[in-house]
Amino acid sequence: MLLEALYHVPRDKWAYAYDPSTIHLRVRTKRNDVQYVTALTGDKYDWSGTFREIQLEKAAADSMFDYWEIAVKPKFKRVSYIFRITSGSENIYLADDGFHHTPPYPTGGYYEFSYIHEIDVFKVPEWAKEAVFYQIMTERFANGNPKLNPEETKPWGGKPELDNYFGGDLQGVLDHLQDLTDLGVNAIYFTPLFQANSYHKYDTIDYKKVDPHFGDNELLKQVAEACHRRGIRVMLDAVFNHCSEDFPPFQDVLKHGQASKYVDWFHINEFPVQIKDGIPSYDTFGFYGNMPKFNTANPEVKAYLLDVAEYWIKEIKLDGWRLDVANEVDNHFWRDFRKVVKAANPDAYIVGEVWSDSLTWLMGDQFDSVMNYPFADKVLEFFCGSMDGYNFANEMGSLIMRYPQQTNEVIFNMLCSHDTPRLLSRSGQDKRRLKLAVVFLFTYIGTPCIFYGDEVGISGDGDPDCRKCMEWNPAKQDRELYDFYRLMIDLRKSNEALRKGRFRFLKADQHDPCIVYERMDERLHFTVWMNNTPESRTLSHPMETKDWKDALTEEEVVPTDGIMHIKLDPYGYRILYRLLDT
Repeated sequence: MLLEALYHVPRDKWAYAYDPSTIHLRVRTKRNDVQYVTALTGDKYDWSGTFREIQLEKAAADSMFDYWEIAVKPKFKRVSYIFRITSGSENIYLADDGFHHTPPYPTGGYYEFSYIHEIDVFKVPEWAKEAVFYQIMTERFANGNPKLNPEETKPWGGKPELDNYFGGDLQGVLDHLQDLTDLGVNAIYFTPLFQANSYHKYDTIDYKKVDPHFGDNELLKQVAEACHRRGIRVMLDAVFNHCSEDFPPFQDVLKHGQASKYVDWFHINEFPVQIKDGIPSYDTFGFYGNMPKFNTANPEVKAYLLDVAEYWIKEIKLDGWRLDVANEVDNHFWRDFRKVVKAANPDAYIVGEVWSDSLTWLMGDQFDSVMNYPFADKVLEFFCGSMDGYNFANEMGSLIMRYPQQTNEVIFNMLCSHDTPRLLSRSGQDKRRLKLAVVFLFTYIGTPCIFYGDEVGISGDGDPDCRKCMEWNPAKQDRELYDFYRLMIDLRKSNEALRKGRFRFLKADQHDPCIVYERMDERLHFTVWMNNTPESRTLSHPMETKDWKDALTEEEVVPTDGIMHIKLDPYGYRILYRLLDT
């Protein structure tokens, strides 16, 4: 076996407490190089009395490695352990002090998980595992009060530009909450609502004031209360990396320069404070001079922003924060942010905007989740591109192994957002491909999110085209697509196995874009069959039991001689389930 491929460390995503009595252990080996991985475990103070051998399961794989995983429930909340790696007749023992050909005497040189301290267990909000989010860009959702319209508001449904307005507001959201209830969503993610110069509001002027074009603080409170009465959670967008150039402290810096009492609130590189040859003399979001970057290490800035975070939780009983440009803010700030937010609402859901591997922020001391753009990229590359099942399974396996299980259970999965092309456009206007991606979204691990209007067929390329006005005219909505979204949402909400069950690929072959995968808990077993090709296909997989039903029609589906054969239309899918003996 290839020893260089073997990897484990007793921390991070490789050894962590899942709950106050359970430790998860993971090991990496070369792809298809190992038959078994066994954990030899025990308490270092009573090895002989607590010794157990536990075989790990192959949890995932990518193009180079297999990943093995096991849940251990130690008797005394601590465990010492090594791994026996078996390949044919060869056994290698992997310990903290290196490789051994015979088992080293316990427990010197063994790995240790010293103790499960409940205060250190990474706890995520349980409700986020049940949530189906709906992202709303308020300015483009519904115009409920034309009296609030900015000057030169364009007619609803016009072409979005980088700086035009259509008059959407919070009254429009309030007016359409029944529509969201009918769709089945139970959580809303609002893009920024606070006073700003732009339509998108990512350039905040006043962090405690709802933008007058949207309404006022009292109206936001009414919206939150109405959502909560309907069982809908509310998550707001926090822009703590930067502010507007019209933010009063920055205006003071522009006016007084080095003499300003706010000069250390920002990263000023030279004076006078100006933009020269298109480059600001101060740090910004990107190179946008109208969005100066906060110095979040400054105690005054930190106190100001943390007060904002706490204020809205208490003011409207806010359920969560989505954190804009989270990877460009210092980690010390986010650690204090978590403490303040969780003290105000222990159930608050904290989602960072990070577009790449985010383990740094997902170890229990900063965020609960991140916007899972890598998921969207790989899913759309598969269903709307030319990837085969084998490589898709590898990509998903790699993503699953990025984070601890509790993070995977609430990772914020979406297929598009205000920052990307619309799903229908990414699908080449092919609803069949779109549906495959959506089925995968709602039958996969994590917390799914829909971008407003996707459910009625709104299309659009990148910003600003993806930020079109919501279509409320039923004659212009794709009602068949809407019914499909409702069906998928209801299926997920009605079956815990699709929210919390184990995920595993059953069929994912090279040079074949068709896949079969399962979700499974103690009560229900689902299999999902997908024909990601333009031709009709019959997919086959061994299934010995004969108690399968179609999850959408309740039709019985019976294998032949222990093999299930599922005929699928071009870009078709089928979802089967069976009850397990309990």
